[in-house]
Amino acid sequence: MKSVVVIGGGPAGYPAALKAASLGAKVTLIEKDKLGGVCLNCGCIPSKSFLDGAHRFQTAFSAAALCTTDGLQHAQALFNTRDFSQLKTRQRAATQKLAQGISFLLKKAQVTVMNATACFIDEHTLSVSTAEGEKTISFDGAIIATGSTAFYPAPLDTLRGQIYDNSNFFTMENLPKSMAVIGGGVIGCEMADFLQAFGVEVHLIELQPRLLPQEDENISRVLTQQFTKRGIHLHMGTSVTGAVKTQDGIELTLSDGEKLQVPHVLAAIGRTVDTSELHLERIGVEAARKGVQVNPQTLQLKPHIYAAGDVTGLLQLAHAATRQGEVAASNLCGVPAVYHNERVPRAIYTTPEIASIGLSRTQAQTQGIEIKAHKSFFLANGRAVAQTQTDGYVEWLSDAKTGQLIGACSVGTNATELIHIAAVALEAGLTVAQLREVIFAHPTFAETWGDALK
Repeated sequence: MKSVVVIGGGPAGYPAALKAASLGAKVTLIEKDKLGGVCLNCGCIPSKSFLDGAHRFQTAFSAAALCTTDGLQHAQALFNTRDFSQLKTRQRAATQKLAQGISFLLKKAQVTVMNATACFIDEHTLSVSTAEGEKTISFDGAIIATGSTAFYPAPLDTLRGQIYDNSNFFTMENLPKSMAVIGGGVIGCEMADFLQAFGVEVHLIELQPRLLPQEDENISRVLTQQFTKRGIHLHMGTSVTGAVKTQDGIELTLSDGEKLQVPHVLAAIGRTVDTSELHLERIGVEAARKGVQVNPQTLQLKPHIYAAGDVTGLLQLAHAATRQGEVAASNLCGVPAVYHNERVPRAIYTTPEIASIGLSRTQAQTQGIEIKAHKSFFLANGRAVAQTQTDGYVEWLSDAKTGQLIGACSVGTNATELIHIAAVALEAGLTVAQLREVIFAHPTFAETWGDALK
């Protein structure tokens, strides 16, 4: 029986351990903190719990239009009774329940779980530090899934521990009256959305000229319009040149000369890989801030050592990490599997929701692909009109010569759920002509995906 060690118990590590165990390996999973990693404990799940709470209040305000003349007052009265501690209690309960589920699955699969830190001694041996002392573990194969940490560039690096990032944001006892969110990427936009919806005055600062710079420009435009309409203060094309702790909180100096005094700051600039404690040099692997260099299809580092998740630098998404972990474990155990980074859907849980998959216009043009865009707006969708949720659109990109679908994006209601229509289409290699034959139920938001191809 092959012995496999998995370092890291997050969304890459524990699925890798389960997969290896299912293929007959004797598996040891080493996690220095909590099972579930960032995603479960201070990322995907906590943030979605918070966002859902905020969106429920937004729904109450929208329902006021269906009430008598004092409906808005009742909605405001309900909003005024919001209790952040209740929201946190619900979030913790969800995290705890899911963590228990992971523990159950690992136990059922007979995976040995160690709460410890690990470093390589050589290509077949680990030194493991536990509460009981140091141990040595020998292995036939290993999977590195140690994740990433919040990035603190200058001058914010001098305030580490005094400002928030996603690792400690969810420990906040009370919401402040105002907050600066530095970074207009996925984490920054989601947290700005939540904070504003829960009554916090938000300053969102982004170095690039637009929000979500990795997404389609039209998507950025829609979200910018919504954030501006809601009163979020956007500072685009702006960097933080100074950050000082004061008696009243934090004073930020921006590149345009403006000074912001806020009670708290959330750093959401990105994430970085730190593998220094693993001593990768002992196994002949070069460490880098953006991740180790794996084979992007097999996730292989060495003939018997693989990596998965954020540590690979491929795509910092939990579901991408899970698939990588499963592929790495399969290949390590002799069952060939391939990971396709371009087929991973990307979901952003703002209001409106945003989702995309495959190639963008820019990526397709860079590859020399002549594209054809197929677009449909929710404004023309029956259910969207009936529910007054007409903001947004869906768009397909196809190869103009072959008709094959190569990418898709959406902004609007249920975008993060509906993107899986595109995920299945791209995985199956469907063409525009083939997807046109699919019958969508009426009235549904999903119809818009079919309408775009007519």
